[in-house]
Amino acid sequence: MKTPHMYASTIRSVIILLLFSTIAFAQENKETVNDTLVYKQKYGLRLGADISKLARTYFDDDYTGFEIMGDYRLTKRIYIAGEIGNEEKTLETDYINNTTKGSYFKGGIDMNFYKNWLDMENMIYAGFRIGASTFSQTLNNYTVYNVYNQYWNDPYSVTEGKEFTGLTALWTELQIGLKAELFNNFFAGINFQLKILISDKEIDNYENLYIPGYNRTYDSSAFGGGFGFNLSYLVPIFKKDKVVIQEKEVEK
Repeated sequence: MKTPHMYASTIRSVIILLLFSTIAFAQENKETVNDTLVYKQKYGLRLGADISKLARTYFDDDYTGFEIMGDYRLTKRIYIAGEIGNEEKTLETDYINNTTKGSYFKGGIDMNFYKNWLDMENMIYAGFRIGASTFSQTLNNYTVYNVYNQYWNDPYSVTEGKEFTGLTALWTELQIGLKAELFNNFFAGINFQLKILISDKEIDNYENLYIPGYNRTYDSSAFGGGFGFNLSYLVPIFKKDKVVIQEKEVEK
């Protein structure tokens, strides 16, 4: 004689069997197909300006500068990129006041490591630059100390306003940064720079304290740094197809 427990066990077995049969039947009546989507990617010239230098010009009385940047997309991931600018910087310490002014140019490539969705043009990139600068330095004034008798003789200042022209510098630069599209063709970006000084022309017994485009030389160190915040606009020249293949299941 069957007990209620045996009936319940039999019912559970039948339900499980029917469930697996339904799943198997559903799978047999479906197939996987590829759905091909085509999006248009923009190729063109992107031009902009470094807003951080304009802000620094406004807030820092000892600095004036601007920078124009641009890039051109060569392939899906590689861009030709460069910057051109002008700077004037006055450095003042307890013993010297010096003004540097001049222009610079940087050129190289950027590689985008960000995989965009659909037709987006955002970038997370690493880039390489060669930078060159021509500039002048003006020794506004300096203070002379008597190293033999500093306690009895007061230091005295010399005001010359002497200018040294024809100075040059060459460096390499590694950039990492991002550019995000805020709205159609308009981008905001930020980057960080590590610079290595290759060569610079100096006046005898007077080193270059600041190099336009390179930044402060930090007591003759071969390494420098910097950052930038830019706003830019992409001028589309042509478009290329971006093919995206999606898999999906359909009923047979």
